[in-house]
Amino acid sequence: MMEDENLVLLYSKEEIAQKITDIANQITKDYQNKEVILVGILKGAFVFLADLMRNLRIPLKIDFVRLSSYGSKSKSSGEIMITKDIDLSIEGKDVVIVEDILDSGLTLSFLIEKLKAKKPKSLRSCVLINKTERQEIKIEADYVAFRLEEGFVVGYGLDFDERYRHLPDIYKII
Repeated sequence: MMEDENLVLLYSKEEIAQKITDIANQITKDYQNKEVILVGILKGAFVFLADLMRNLRIPLKIDFVRLSSYGSKSKSSGEIMITKDIDLSIEGKDVVIVEDILDSGLTLSFLIEKLKAKKPKSLRSCVLINKTERQEIKIEADYVAFRLEEGFVVGYGLDFDERYRHLPDIYKII
């Protein structure tokens, strides 16, 4: 299904599935006998969130938020806006933010602060990939599938100019 010879396989769909199972088992254990609200960050996290929720064995609800940052396409200006807020009330609830990639740290730290203001009982984060190369804000997600030093990755919901999201594996662009 490769559409570009500049893509190199980084994580296979089997590796991704195993990591998601591991994370789902940990979240299930951490929230045993509790209901969790998963908040996915659109667009990139929707594939990850779908597979994650199907592997969880606890009561849950899902919601989505969409954020945008202004500046050049390759780097955030640091100005982040919510363009679609959550619809569910999270006050007094256990919430897990689901993000595709932790890169600069700006988006996740911004969203954590915004959601904290809505007074959840607990707030944790779950990321598919923690990429350390460009981290401006030191933030560690509570649940991490993969750790990556550097590189631009696509597939499994991750895109480059809206392309490659549909690929079942994760590839590095070279």
